[in-house]
Amino acid sequence: MILPSKHLSQDRALLSVGAKILQQLQMPKTVSAIWEELSKTSCKTAMPTIGYNSFILALDLLYSMNAIEMEDGVLSVKN
Repeated sequence: MILPSKHLSQDRALLSVGAKILQQLQMPKTVSAIWEELSKTSCKTAMPTIGYNSFILALDLLYSMNAIEMEDGVLSVKN
């Protein structure tokens, strides 16, 4: 689930979803703002739609890797 495998495409792996989230975090944003932007971009392109559960799991993965932090309800990339 974290990495792509025989039964899980690269676009649905949590590391890939996390990379897409990090691209959206050039400026600090709320979780709902990131979700809206991510779901809009997946609808416009040919990439498969990411479910909300995968989105939250990718956020958990990024947080556990110390890649992101949350302060006052806003997510940002950890320096």
